[in-house]
Amino acid sequence: MARDFRRGDKRLTPLSLFSQSSLTDIVLLLLIFFLLTSSFVTNFGIQVNIPKAESGAVTQAEYISVAITNDGEFYVEGELTARGSLAGAIREARNTKPEGTIVLRADKDATVDDAVRVLNIGKALNLRLVMATEQGSL
Repeated sequence: MARDFRRGDKRLTPLSLFSQSSLTDIVLLLLIFFLLTSSFVTNFGIQVNIPKAESGAVTQAEYISVAITNDGEFYVEGELTARGSLAGAIREARNTKPEGTIVLRADKDATVDDAVRVLNIGKALNLRLVMATEQGSL
């Protein structure tokens, strides 16, 4: 025999207040997680098809990024730089990173003359030079 322990004919009403504090905590933790993990991603922003090499070297944290596209455009630290002001842009980047290394990211289809221009500027400024490649077999 089942008994109804409710007094009278009162119906149970659902809670009218919903606490969103736990949902806010979860969203905050996710936000912190994505902010921390996104700072570790290095994004150059310039699409360059770099050649492949069998061996590789790890660069220091203080590097000067120079990219050459297949159209012959130069990017120093992610900013489009004219051919004539390339030396000035690299010199300015060296002032912020005095012990830096030039990391040259030249497209496979870029001309050798463009790469040699950057290498000559780096040699004149006494900077170490590294050519960025993808690891793979030839």
